[in-house]
Amino acid sequence: MTYLKGVGPKRAESLEKLGIRTVKDLLYHFPRDYADYSSTVDIADTVENENNVICAKVVKRLSPAFIRKGMTIFRAVVADDTGELTVVIYNSSYQFDALVYGETFILSGKVTGNLLRREMSSPVILKASVPDKIQPLYHLTEGLTQQVLRTAVKNGLTLLNTEIYEPVPKKYLIENNLCSLAFALENIHFPKDIKTLEMARNRLIFDEFLVLQLGMNLLKTKKTESTGCKMKGCSISEFEAALPFELTNAQKKAISDCISDMQKSVSMNRLVQGDVGSGKTAVAAACAYFVAKNKMQTALMAPTEILANQHYETLKQFLEPLGIKVCLLTGTMTKAEKSRIKEQLLSGEASVCVGTHALIQSTTIFNRLGLVITDEQHRFGVEQRARLSSKGENPHRLVMSATPIPRTLALMIYGDLDISVINELPKGRNPVFTYAVTGKLRQRAFGFVKKRLDEGRQAYIICPMIEESDADLKSVEKYAADISKNDFSGYRVGLLHGKMNSEKKEAVMSEFKDGKTDILVSTTVVEVGVDVPNAAVMVIENADRFGLSQLHQLRGRVGRGKHQSYCILITDNVTEQSKKRLRILSSTTDGFKISEEDLKLRGPGDFFGQRQHGLPRLRIANMAENMDMLHIAQNIAKRITDADPILLKTENKGLKRLVDDLFSDELDLN
Repeated sequence: MTYLKGVGPKRAESLEKLGIRTVKDLLYHFPRDYADYSSTVDIADTVENENNVICAKVVKRLSPAFIRKGMTIFRAVVADDTGELTVVIYNSSYQFDALVYGETFILSGKVTGNLLRREMSSPVILKASVPDKIQPLYHLTEGLTQQVLRTAVKNGLTLLNTEIYEPVPKKYLIENNLCSLAFALENIHFPKDIKTLEMARNRLIFDEFLVLQLGMNLLKTKKTESTGCKMKGCSISEFEAALPFELTNAQKKAISDCISDMQKSVSMNRLVQGDVGSGKTAVAAACAYFVAKNKMQTALMAPTEILANQHYETLKQFLEPLGIKVCLLTGTMTKAEKSRIKEQLLSGEASVCVGTHALIQSTTIFNRLGLVITDEQHRFGVEQRARLSSKGENPHRLVMSATPIPRTLALMIYGDLDISVINELPKGRNPVFTYAVTGKLRQRAFGFVKKRLDEGRQAYIICPMIEESDADLKSVEKYAADISKNDFSGYRVGLLHGKMNSEKKEAVMSEFKDGKTDILVSTTVVEVGVDVPNAAVMVIENADRFGLSQLHQLRGRVGRGKHQSYCILITDNVTEQSKKRLRILSSTTDGFKISEEDLKLRGPGDFFGQRQHGLPRLRIANMAENMDMLHIAQNIAKRITDADPILLKTENKGLKRLVDDLFSDELDLN
């Protein structure tokens, strides 16, 4: 940047604060908005006390008025065919001198006065002949002005004529009516009109999605490694017959996908994505059964001890009657217990091991690890998953996620995995009745909760924490103390929040699971996947502060037993938007449908808010608003990688370079 005309070392330092180190960075520093001076109104049609853009000729320049020391007012009269207007400028002879008598200007500013005498104070002044009537507005930092950045971008754009290359093969541009990259970069900064701006945006959004999807496709190719765990086909009918329930068609399809993958000579990388309570653990158990029949072992890693215990109990119930030994390995076990379990894994006596991070310790050695299952992928770093996989000869990998995500987004987030979706609930599962009420009905809601508690059930009350601050924490602690003294005196109230250490969280959750507390007041840390069959009511305070998908996840903590369950959403924010959102939640229990609606209403923040999943950030594309372009880019990315899996052809070299640039900090694609 230092060598670009008009920049120099000092400005280059300021630009670096915005992440601009090269001319390419500068041209991809897109405007945050635009000042549009292209649509003007007649003076007679200007609206009082609002910003107006007019095109008028200077017909009179008045003498400056010196009001007091340091205050000079300059006035000029401008006119068009419909009337006159006085331009008022404070303390700027430079601006006043720009208004040359007899010349025509575009002026933008707030109009005051009345029908007979209109004024515009301190307007933006442009010559009518200026080519850029739509001007970019950029994010700035200290030492930079809009004008400095505009000039720098203009100078950067002059290099396009000599430096630009076209990374996307021409046939795809023609097919989808997309402009050239040079045109897009020119018109995203200085569009001739709204139509050219739209064309530029479309092209740049397409590029961003295409490069991101190509990167995910390359990751998938890279992860297609041969495995030492190729399995032989065998029947799992004995497993199905022993189940106390019938598998749904969606579960059968997911199991069949996994079994088919595990018979290949490359390792499986599959995501089983299922709604709350859709029976993902039964799918994991079927896979573990198939692996055991092939005389290999399965490891299932859960993010917390309580979830590990839960999976262990479920798998033991499914598999041990069929002669398959299941063991549990967690950090809080005694040294002697851990040694005993590790011996069983090393000898091959135990076929399935459920555990936490203890599974990836160097002292944990498997006899023949064939399948690695991780629960809730985003809770584990890439490195942790890789360390578990390294304990076998490139074993098969299965990821289970209870976060329903629209398929298009899932392809982008989990692009390196094949996806199976469980989109139906097991037979006989009672839907959770959901009610949205205002704070005025809180006492009635609490009365309803007491009734359930008196029947022997348990309840959750969820309080939002805005940013895990100490003030938020105090309010949650105070809330728990208040209800245990007042509304729920005589009941046992527990408290769970994110500032507790892991042991304390586990202890609180275990007490609730074992029925030692009646009500659990919690922030959203209440575990995804934790089963408390006796919990039949969930109250969510300030429900409008949560995303729909998050509310749906929280609601999934109840309705896991034989009792009818209820979810009560309390909110005092009764805007149309919040009513619409809570209506959606009250009318459906389909997590995939809810996530689609959430995406439309809130944008992809819920899915990408934490920059989970290590995806590079998007500069201009928006997954929620540009879904059509995302579909087009995904389709073209597939066509490109089908014909050229690792982008070696000459026509794809530009794209390969963009993919390498985008993923350079995140993942090794070479």
